[in-house]
Amino acid sequence: MFYYLFKSIVLVPLLRCLFRPRVEGLENLPASGAAIIAGNHLSFCDSFLMPATVKRRITFLCKQEYFTGRGVKGRLTAAFFRACGQIPVDRSGRSAGQAAVEEGVRVLRGGDLLGIYPEGTRSHDGRMYKGKTGVAEMALRTGATVVPCAMIGTFEAQPAGRRLPRVVPITIRFGEPLDFSRYAGLADQRLVLRAVTDEIMYALLKLSEQEYVDTYAAEAKEQAGTGQQPGAARHAVPAGRAA
Repeated sequence: MFYYLFKSIVLVPLLRCLFRPRVEGLENLPASGAAIIAGNHLSFCDSFLMPATVKRRITFLCKQEYFTGRGVKGRLTAAFFRACGQIPVDRSGRSAGQAAVEEGVRVLRGGDLLGIYPEGTRSHDGRMYKGKTGVAEMALRTGATVVPCAMIGTFEAQPAGRRLPRVVPITIRFGEPLDFSRYAGLADQRLVLRAVTDEIMYALLKLSEQEYVDTYAAEAKEQAGTGQQPGAARHAVPAGRAA
């Protein structure tokens, strides 16, 4: 109830007034039943702008840090995300990543929409990075279609580290649903999961028209901090399947 009240009374009017986002491809979202909305991740405001354009409720897998903050701000943030029914995800290792997959599967088997960012974290430079395979495992285990969603302009509005967003033109573009039923029963095959994930990321890349870097976003951030060129670890094995 809190989700719908906050969305209809506060979130939608505020965001539409400030950003007036252009929305394309809403007809690609199912009116009912389970589906995964897989988005590129450029800004903190992505998780507010996308749901504001969709009538159905979207449950996101959110990083655990949003639920463990200290002080008044931390408690308020945690209370807000819990009230909206969002799910905390521990991103610290492979077992934690698998736990996130199980939570996503539970949401989808309940017939709901699941919002997920396959890159696993926000882009620090506006480019698109390699997707983690959790999204593929969820899709194959549940039979849910995957709807790619490109956020365009949110990096310019609020890149990582910026507290208040700028008012800039923003486009939210939903692509055609991706059906992976041809891979039914192969959710335990690593190469299949990689192929499905890459297909999802390619669909996102076409929608967003971003530059692509064939390494994981978390690794690229670490390399940026040490002066290495993103892509130097492009053959590294992912730490887990968390989306």
